[in-house]
Amino acid sequence: MSSGDLHHTAFDQVAREGGANWTDWEGWAWVADFGDPVAEHNATRTACNLWDESPLRKWDLRGPDALKLVDTLYTNDMSSLELGQVRYGAICDEQGKMIMDGTVFNIADGHVLSVTSYDSDLEWFRKVAADRGLDVKIEDRTAQLPHIQIQGPNAREVLAPITEGVDVRTLRYFRFVTEGVHVAGLPCWVSRTGYSGELGFEVYCAPEDATALWNAVLEAGKPHGIRPIGLSAIETIRIESGLLFPDIDYFPHQTDPFEVRLDGVVKLDKKTDFIGRDALREIAAKGTPRLLTTLRIEGDQVPEYGAAVTRDGQEVGIVRSPCQSPTFNMEVIAMAAIDREIASQEGQRVEVALGDGTVSATTAVFPLYDSTKTRPRA
Repeated sequence: MSSGDLHHTAFDQVAREGGANWTDWEGWAWVADFGDPVAEHNATRTACNLWDESPLRKWDLRGPDALKLVDTLYTNDMSSLELGQVRYGAICDEQGKMIMDGTVFNIADGHVLSVTSYDSDLEWFRKVAADRGLDVKIEDRTAQLPHIQIQGPNAREVLAPITEGVDVRTLRYFRFVTEGVHVAGLPCWVSRTGYSGELGFEVYCAPEDATALWNAVLEAGKPHGIRPIGLSAIETIRIESGLLFPDIDYFPHQTDPFEVRLDGVVKLDKKTDFIGRDALREIAAKGTPRLLTTLRIEGDQVPEYGAAVTRDGQEVGIVRSPCQSPTFNMEVIAMAAIDREIASQEGQRVEVALGDGTVSATTAVFPLYDSTKTRPRA
């Protein structure tokens, strides 16, 4: 891949030295894999991974209305965030359709950080702030805040011996610490969050410390089976765990958050009149027509993203994210948006378009892996 016109993360050189293969995503060169995506996937599930997440966009909001702005933008209740707490939610338009999903970190009074996926989110943040007359300054800090995730059942054992200023063994889920924290002697932020469906942490550092941090975490992780991973492993990990990706599992201005099972982060009764609330109340009352669910697909061929799902010759859904699942013996699975009356029952038979024909599939619990989400909270 020619990557001369792409942005490069602060971990780029050390990843290249480690044998990374590359892809491009939203203008950034991002690691696709380190040679064996299945082994990278399995290390995440059974030991520990190391992943450069830096291309995710970081929006730094400062001013007396910083928290009010994110509470207006997001469906979740951001106004009640404690200092040092993170919260996930959806960002919707006035019609109740998702624009993006993301997280909000409450750093200090009048200072929050929001992490999303697209450059266009910055324009939306600024537009809403201007339209509502909110006193907040928003800056892009993506390049200044590179970060990695350390995820897997051994993540605590990897980080604890090299971390000072916070006890990662007791740090609560969706909490973070920014002040006085050092990892391998380097000033960092440590957050108990991640994108894997496993116990894990995210570590933010200064760009000039990225190489040293990467090498130190790898060294500390050697006795615990750590393995650097890329987007290919992330894809199978997230599909098993029911984790969303924009423009694949939901489509901006088209998909409502109830369809992708974000009911728990849509707070229709919160005090702030957030964008899309009236429309979301109406959608909730009527019920979303389709629901994201798991399909277990017969055979060993993976259907295309967007493949039609039918029943008795009638279309009843669409495949969103398919893969062969390393955790489930390379079984073909998919996240798919299915008519609600079918998706709400496990064991329903459907057909999925594959090549010039179809293949049988069965609805299953969502997500297929750790459906009660106990592992990341461990």
